[in-house]
Amino acid sequence: MDPKRELTSVDLAALVREFGAYEGAKLDKAYLYGDDLVRLKLRDFDRGRIELLLEVGEVKRAHTVAPERVPDAPGRPPQFAMMLRNRLSGADFAGVSQYEFDRILEFVFERDDGTTRIIVELFGQGNVAVTDGEYKVIDCLETVRLKSRTVVPGSRYEFPDTRTNPLTISREAFGHEMEDSDTDVVRTLATQLNFGGLYAEELCTRAGVEKAMDIADADEETYDGLYEAIERLALDTRNGNFDSRLYLDTGDEDRTEDGDGDDGSAARVVDVTPFPLEEHEQDDLDGEPYDTFLEALDDYFFRLELEDEEEPDPTDQRPDFEEEIAKHERIIEQQQGAIEGFEQDAQNLRENAESLYAEYGLVDEILSTIQEAREQDRPWDEIEERFAEGAEQGIDAAEAVVDVDGSEGLVTVDVDGEYIELEAHDGVEQNADRLYTEAKRVAEKKEGALAAIEDTREDLEEAKRRRDEWEAADGEVADDEAAEDEGEDHDWLADPSIPIRENEPWFDRFRWFHTSDGYLVIGGRDADQNEELVKKYLEPGDKVLHTQAHGGPVTVLKATDPSEASSSDIELPESSIEEAAQFAVSYSSVWKDGRYAGDVYAVDSDQVTKTPESGEYLEKGGFAVRGDRTYYRDTPVGAAVGIQCEPYTRVIGGPPAAIEESAETTIELEPGRYAQADAAKRLYRRFRERFEDETFVRKIASPDRIQHFMPPGGSRVSED
Repeated sequence: MDPKRELTSVDLAALVREFGAYEGAKLDKAYLYGDDLVRLKLRDFDRGRIELLLEVGEVKRAHTVAPERVPDAPGRPPQFAMMLRNRLSGADFAGVSQYEFDRILEFVFERDDGTTRIIVELFGQGNVAVTDGEYKVIDCLETVRLKSRTVVPGSRYEFPDTRTNPLTISREAFGHEMEDSDTDVVRTLATQLNFGGLYAEELCTRAGVEKAMDIADADEETYDGLYEAIERLALDTRNGNFDSRLYLDTGDEDRTEDGDGDDGSAARVVDVTPFPLEEHEQDDLDGEPYDTFLEALDDYFFRLELEDEEEPDPTDQRPDFEEEIAKHERIIEQQQGAIEGFEQDAQNLRENAESLYAEYGLVDEILSTIQEAREQDRPWDEIEERFAEGAEQGIDAAEAVVDVDGSEGLVTVDVDGEYIELEAHDGVEQNADRLYTEAKRVAEKKEGALAAIEDTREDLEEAKRRRDEWEAADGEVADDEAAEDEGEDHDWLADPSIPIRENEPWFDRFRWFHTSDGYLVIGGRDADQNEELVKKYLEPGDKVLHTQAHGGPVTVLKATDPSEASSSDIELPESSIEEAAQFAVSYSSVWKDGRYAGDVYAVDSDQVTKTPESGEYLEKGGFAVRGDRTYYRDTPVGAAVGIQCEPYTRVIGGPPAAIEESAETTIELEPGRYAQADAAKRLYRRFRERFEDETFVRKIASPDRIQHFMPPGGSRVSED
């Protein structure tokens, strides 16, 4: 029996009931892992820290998890996570509902500045859409453009077509649904009544109805029995009468006392349900009871993940070097994420301190009001009420107060859209100093993390050395070397564990690629970078290319590296100039307008000047050209994004002819209907499918990173 990887509609109906216990919790932070896992960190007065995971990839789930089981915070938060933090920081969790009987959950958060709805689609490809109180989509992990519905930022969120809700259906309507079917009973319950296969079989078993009974042979007594079983299930769900179970399969009918099979294989988790299922008892599955369904879900998916990582052959005596190496690489990734997190946290703290000084009068008024009230022995509840009254009257200082916590003597204020927690008994300067001190402490953590990451890298190299020694003893290394002598390349796509070799060149913040001849081409992303390229990086011997169309990047074909002595004696190959011309036209408005070719001109570096002639005006990022230009008429657009595995592991992008030579695998693009962010997610999924080591793609080729190398405007994969 394959393990369950997606929650059912019955599961979601039970979850809605249990999630209700967390209403009133405040959201602290939001995180996004890869392109399918959202983590919401909340705090509750009674329960303390609450961690909520929403996953919509190959595994589809929504449940709370124990804090010690949450994944380490990723590095720099992507745009989606930052949007969630800006909208939800300090918001109250107002409740969750299930849409009809569909696999859709809607989480509602309330804040003084409005309502935010997080709609989680746990079916199909999965999706998380964030909307305002009127269901206008702010952002979503996946855009949906179908005849039946649309989910696109800026538009109103559209739910799927309404389906029958079997938990609220009347007896008469139930009878009509069954009679309209032309198949057997169990399939009718699964499809027409939307129960799915497992619960359709369970209802038949509970009602004593033969599953394979043809609908034509079913009578009113059959329908009565089934409807009674449905009513009992609906009543238990509405009243929260759960007796949750986590089911295990030993893979063997004969079991030892500890629940393992006779062959020594451990029992594996296969299902988790809010109620005991007679179907699973008939299949001799072991059911572990849990107090709540949320706890059962947490344990189930935690154990499922551990089992997925297990070595399939437990009798193999060879040390599991790959797992050890992967473990060290995961630790390094986490440490790198922690370092980035420390940098970001320290920066946020410093900015918060500066914001206090920038709004000194406002913050001082809030703190002084509280201090004066406390000197008069006014209770905290009264202070909070006075701020609420002042906010209703439009008093700026009162409107800035988000929360007053008398038990801790804290007040949370909204300063320029950032929620800052202050100690009410201190003044502005003391609170700012505390934030600066905390920023310094967090920055010092970074130094410790840098030292720790070096130790982990040494452990990683040691594990690789021991693996190589083991393989050498078995003659495997000799075979590999022989294959290399015969000219065979390493198959990175099939490698289960690709080591990360990072390199951040000086030109990484620009658009860039290396031509087929090895020359560097860089282009500006905006007017500021165009200005910088001409003023700072243009040297004798370089070529400058630009499109005739407005809105193109300044493109520089470098004759030398900035660290080398410049030379005007280098003759740049025509093939490199043509590739640079294709780069210039592809990353311009030509692509954005959906055109497939455009004119490009090339000039020498000494023909370019930032000094306008009398009567001339140069905009920021613009330049003047003196002398003749060489034109490349009707240069075709063309762009590819690839993943490079050696000498460095990274995403690269540019003209297909140049990228294909340097990358392990590439995807070619052409102008199309998919927005840049949507197309980047499509490429990310395709790259994950191509590599055996999916974690490698997650580490170096996130959708954000892929988007960094894509042309502006709409795109599509050329082969589509």
